[in-house]
Amino acid sequence: MVREALPRAALLGLVLEAWGLFMSNVAGISPTLAAYLARIGLAGAPSVDGCGLAAMQAAHRQTIAFENLSVRLGDAVQCDSASAFAKLVTAQRGGFCFEHNQLLADMLGEAGFDCRLLLARVLLGNPATIPARTHCLLLAELADGPWIADAGFGGSYAPPMPLIDGALAQSGDGAHHRLTRMDDAGALAGSFLLERKGPAGSTDGRGAGGAAWEPQYAFDLAPVLPSDLAMGCHWSATHPQSRFTKVTVASLCLPDGFASMVDRQFTSWRMEEAPARRDIAGAAEYRELLEARFGIALGAADIARLPLWD
Repeated sequence: MVREALPRAALLGLVLEAWGLFMSNVAGISPTLAAYLARIGLAGAPSVDGCGLAAMQAAHRQTIAFENLSVRLGDAVQCDSASAFAKLVTAQRGGFCFEHNQLLADMLGEAGFDCRLLLARVLLGNPATIPARTHCLLLAELADGPWIADAGFGGSYAPPMPLIDGALAQSGDGAHHRLTRMDDAGALAGSFLLERKGPAGSTDGRGAGGAAWEPQYAFDLAPVLPSDLAMGCHWSATHPQSRFTKVTVASLCLPDGFASMVDRQFTSWRMEEAPARRDIAGAAEYRELLEARFGIALGAADIARLPLWD
């Protein structure tokens, strides 16, 4: 007999809160930061530099799933600091970019980083029209200059990178990443394009893969207010043209790959392994995969309410 998951998730949240109070006394960090570090499996606060930023983002993205289940269940989605922490840490859930990166920015701030959020236009999959700024990432001011970070891009992994025209990085899934400053006519002042090239398997299916650079998203450095984030979050969660109101998704980055569920298809890809892909037969299998592969425990009644079943 499968136990209902919500009481267990609530218990885990209480354990993390208790651990946070303990670690705050031992390590001299806040209870919220200690609970977050326990959630993502880090033993202590990261160093305030590019390596520390990369370590914290990777641990976050490999532990807390990207998912839009609340949207598909008709539940309200809030992206303020308290709501993001309560959902992603205390309730052991995942979320989409506005929730993930609000949480990451808050926790980096508590760890001593100077950072703020930015807005971006998602270009992965070559949309037919230029989309609105419905993605967010963050800008961290480090001793060696500004860096970008992103724990909330659900389509693939986007590693932290210095904000330099022509900056290059490689992630553990074998993909290469490039930043380009866009100074062409019509581009927003100070805007950048993030591109990737690499295996299509390390995306949620929107990446073509191969040797050509593909646009991932474009962003600028304009100040972003909480009201801007709330507007983007609301649009993403409610607008009929939003991907999240039409498709049920979950993804998790692996150290050397990517796992995703898009509606009723599960895919797992890792370097040097044959890709695993299968259709999900029904609600019971979906629930098992969601918990076993993405760390999200939902009750059977909630799974049954998802718009996936005939």
